[in-house]
Amino acid sequence: FFFFFPLPVASLSPRSSMGDEDENPMKALKIEKLILNISVGESGDRLTRASKVLEDLSGQQPVFSKARYTVRTFGIRRNEKIACHVTIRGEKAEELLERGLKVKEYELRKKNFSQTGNFGFGIMEHIDLGLKYNPSTGIYGMDFYVVMKRAGGGRVAKRRAKRTKIGFQHKCTKAETQKWFVDKYEGILTN
Repeated sequence: FFFFFPLPVASLSPRSSMGDEDENPMKALKIEKLILNISVGESGDRLTRASKVLEDLSGQQPVFSKARYTVRTFGIRRNEKIACHVTIRGEKAEELLERGLKVKEYELRKKNFSQTGNFGFGIMEHIDLGLKYNPSTGIYGMDFYVVMKRAGGGRVAKRRAKRTKIGFQHKCTKAETQKWFVDKYEGILTN
């Protein structure tokens, strides 16, 4: 004389409590960091002036990059400083990215996005970003590179104890970053 009332299947599944996967706040995309790079191709005065431009733009001290090997045709020697870059995080990164995209008129090519969900682009003149032109400094172009991440769950790959890989489902993809770019900046993707 036992009465069995079958429970609705929806109430048993663990996913239903989280709602739709798109609404999971831990899966939202965020900017991890923005790297600004000016590759001068020679050491000396021009490189020093380029580092001054990056310092004015970011408010941080740039790091110099060295040539990996000697290339006679370019006139560079191995271990010679030929470029400078700076890594920016947080709100400052978002603000600078906004200024960079404004120069590009919020238009990027699909080629600009990597398989791992990061993207980059270049600008021809740093004065377009709102810096005043200084004849003694000159004009420099620069590369913007944006590394994306999820809002949560990235610590598993960084912590010391019980370190593990970020799961396939949690990795950023090219399509997701492109959608994020179009939605957030009302950007245009071209071929």
